[in-house]
Amino acid sequence: MKIIAVTSCATGIAHSYMAAEALKKAVKDTGDEIKVEIQGAMGIENRLTDEEIAEADLVIWAVDVGVREKDRFQNKNVIQFGPYETIWDAKKTISEAKQKAGL
Repeated sequence: MKIIAVTSCATGIAHSYMAAEALKKAVKDTGDEIKVEIQGAMGIENRLTDEEIAEADLVIWAVDVGVREKDRFQNKNVIQFGPYETIWDAKKTISEAKQKAGL
């Protein structure tokens, strides 16, 4: 399954990156593919392309602040979590996102 994610936290530093890393590690056990866009103090890193967004089976936002340029995701079913819960249990985040999306 192709998963894309956006991570962001209130300060835009540590938790944005920690949530991204947690998701990347979690898919190693699930066999899914993931690309994570980090929206932090440095701006948008690893920007998701229109093609990646269109091809995604699942979109996860691990954020506690507004997503920049969120109109890019307007035709997708976005499942949102907080960055902290994603850091603590990214496998659960992915599992719950799949369930909420009906996948």
